[in-house]
Amino acid sequence: MLTYSFAGIGPEPLYIHLYKCIKNDILDSILLPGTKLPSKRSFAKNLGISNITVENAYAQLQAEGFIYSIPKKGFYVTELPEDIIKRKEEQGRQDKRQAGYSSYEEESCEIDLVSNMTPPDNFPFSIWAKLMREVISEKSSELMKKSPWGGIMELRSAISLHLKQFRNMEVEPGQIITGAGTEYLYTLIIQLLGHDKVYAVENPGYKKVAQIYKSNNVACEYIPVDNSGIIIEELEKHGADVAHISPSHHYPAGTVTPVSRRYEILAWASKDKGRYIIEDDYDSEFRLSGRPVPTLQSIDIMEKVIYINTFTKSLAPTIRISYMVLPEKLLEKFCRQLSFYSCTVSNFEQYTLARFIKDGYFEKHINRMRNYYRNVRDSLMKEIKKSPLAGISEISEEGSGLHFLLKINTEIPDSEYIEICRKNHINVSCLSQYYNEESSGKNDGRDKQHIIIMNYSGIRLEDVGKTVMLLCKSLNLPYMV
Repeated sequence: MLTYSFAGIGPEPLYIHLYKCIKNDILDSILLPGTKLPSKRSFAKNLGISNITVENAYAQLQAEGFIYSIPKKGFYVTELPEDIIKRKEEQGRQDKRQAGYSSYEEESCEIDLVSNMTPPDNFPFSIWAKLMREVISEKSSELMKKSPWGGIMELRSAISLHLKQFRNMEVEPGQIITGAGTEYLYTLIIQLLGHDKVYAVENPGYKKVAQIYKSNNVACEYIPVDNSGIIIEELEKHGADVAHISPSHHYPAGTVTPVSRRYEILAWASKDKGRYIIEDDYDSEFRLSGRPVPTLQSIDIMEKVIYINTFTKSLAPTIRISYMVLPEKLLEKFCRQLSFYSCTVSNFEQYTLARFIKDGYFEKHINRMRNYYRNVRDSLMKEIKKSPLAGISEISEEGSGLHFLLKINTEIPDSEYIEICRKNHINVSCLSQYYNEESSGKNDGRDKQHIIIMNYSGIRLEDVGKTVMLLCKSLNLPYMV
């Protein structure tokens, strides 16, 4: 017997609510064509409503063609045209998008080369759980106290030590400000530096950065990059005051800014007291080959660099703990103007992460993940080179970070290929998607089309073969795992 709830329906008539419930079940294929509906009397008794309520609901459904009646037999579900069902399915997808789901989450995606998901098997759950229990046991009083605006000192000290060991940065714990994600920290920087500044972002670049600046009503300019990073002449040309860059590993182009260009960027910033550089060092822990390139912050003597990093890439996207390192002068200004903000990371997570770093677990985790990702990358490139892709593709920028570029010789437009891949249950993105074409002041000669961003951070080693197979399938290339 069908059963529906009538709780909390407000002033809506009972028969309208029942009509909507049955209609939705028909459109969602829960009630299939030809299904016999309960008799009015038994249905009313089961739902605890009157016979007239069921009669009115059935009458409305019959009038709209959702059900039909057979004399002395009852009511049955009509077989609806396919376009009505499709409209219902599209509305469901639209509802998902409005609720915050991305397009690839709507489909049954087997391989994801876009998101920053970490394979669950790679997260140190047992160690994290042990540290959480220790924090609850030993820090019960501290957990109930308000965190300082910059974050608890234990975590800031641990991050300071980590930066010294991994990036050779001399940073005082007091310079570090923690927050729930880099997006939150960007908004603090805007308030700190001013809404009257012109903020420059890389083109191509991570699109969300520009979206955040624009949503905060500040001027945002797209500055082209070449193989050495952001172009200094273009910064001058666009009148930029603040340059938001990722010199250690550009996303999505994958390039690393050489030391010579880094000093040019610092020289640009030093020409005006209002100029600053935001150094986004988001996946610097995963440089898989070659020697680490020094950060801009470590060679900055004019206090012009705001360094930003996050644990979402090195641990998991759901651990929303990021931090920025402010130069001393900006730190003083932050204390005066913005220290009224509360730290947005819970004490519980801060103390747990502090122990994870201090007790050496983070270093072990990074080393283990480097080996894992190196195996994934090497296996992926090896599989590509022995597949039909080998004759029509070229790999580049594979040395740093967790993605490389795969240029394919094909006539299929990027937008079409992305859709074909999605239908084959693999989610991909292309370099061309990360350009702001209207603001491209200079084309550096880089071919923007037919370059796949091979983001392998979420791929399991055992899925490497399937990944290449699906890429080949989307190009109508025969390949079996």
